[in-house]
Amino acid sequence: MQLRTTIETWQKGPWFIAKCPELDFVSQGETAEEAKRNLLEVIQIQLEEMATLGTLDDYLLECGYIREKGSFTSQSEMVSFERSAVQVQ
Repeated sequence: MQLRTTIETWQKGPWFIAKCPELDFVSQGETAEEAKRNLLEVIQIQLEEMATLGTLDDYLLECGYIREKGSFTSQSEMVSFERSAVQVQ
């Protein structure tokens, strides 16, 4: 099964953080690429474990995916991203 996901990458100090918001998984690494690789590995391991336990379908439905023609499709998609400033008094 293939799932389409979003990977957000952030830098916090010397570390890079990779996050998959649809599945709520996070990982880190010393480079952006390492953080992404680590995240993909976490996703793979977790989804395989859920499949073994028989909870994968329920988890994906809870995360906003729907089953279509034997696969799951996310019902959310990032459409924009912008930085903004907020005045705090």
